[in-house]
Amino acid sequence: MDSSSDEHGSEIHKTTASEAQGPPARIFTMLENNPNVMNELAHRLGVSSELAFYDLYSIYDEDMLALVPRPAFALLVMIPLTKAWKQDREAEDARLQWYQGAGSKEPAFWLQQTIIHGCGLIGFLHCVCNGVPAEMIAPGSELASFLEEATPLGMETRAQLLKESEIMYEASEAVAIKGDTNPFEVDIPGAGHFVALVKGRDGHLWELEGSRKGPLDRGALGEGKDALSERALQLGLKRLIDIQRDGEGDLRFSCIALALKDSSV
Repeated sequence: MDSSSDEHGSEIHKTTASEAQGPPARIFTMLENNPNVMNELAHRLGVSSELAFYDLYSIYDEDMLALVPRPAFALLVMIPLTKAWKQDREAEDARLQWYQGAGSKEPAFWLQQTIIHGCGLIGFLHCVCNGVPAEMIAPGSELASFLEEATPLGMETRAQLLKESEIMYEASEAVAIKGDTNPFEVDIPGAGHFVALVKGRDGHLWELEGSRKGPLDRGALGEGKDALSERALQLGLKRLIDIQRDGEGDLRFSCIALALKDSSV
């Protein structure tokens, strides 16, 4: 079977005669980049209640940044695929080989996207499967079981595991209606891409998106620097915004941060 991805990260199939006789491809409801949605999904799958996603209202205002408890393990960003960013991505991907990694020694756990409209779920998984202390994922939980099975697999087999997972599909669909808006329409102009920015096991910032050729190492963060540090913002989200600013000037984005719950609340 041949497949490629459209601009929303959705798999486009060139269906063969044998595939036409099989079950139709499963289509996910795209998730809203909303703390309530992602927190419910996290707790359904076995992430500790000591962790939570928080809205990030500004990456330039120190008072707004201070509203997010620290340390922050990951940022989940939804940002429009502008012409400038698309060109930047294509130029970078042209220099890269497809990901060949597998196993627990990889600095970041990455999933290729082959599920239709599943970029929100994959962005969520990139956040909770990277940087988060292992003890904060309940042993024997759905997420722990998925990680145990997926980690040793190569790119294509790992993607197929997610594609065939009834548990992940049902959990994602259950929270898809819990956002502040109607289920997201992916075919509207300017629809965004989900990008996870996480601190990897090697202390580097990793940019993770299922429609790329693999995980992208954006550089070392330094001792004690988390995913919301100024160094991480410069290597990650601010870099993406600068690309947008230098292009069409479309600076819209939404961002939530995964962090320890504030014990004082």
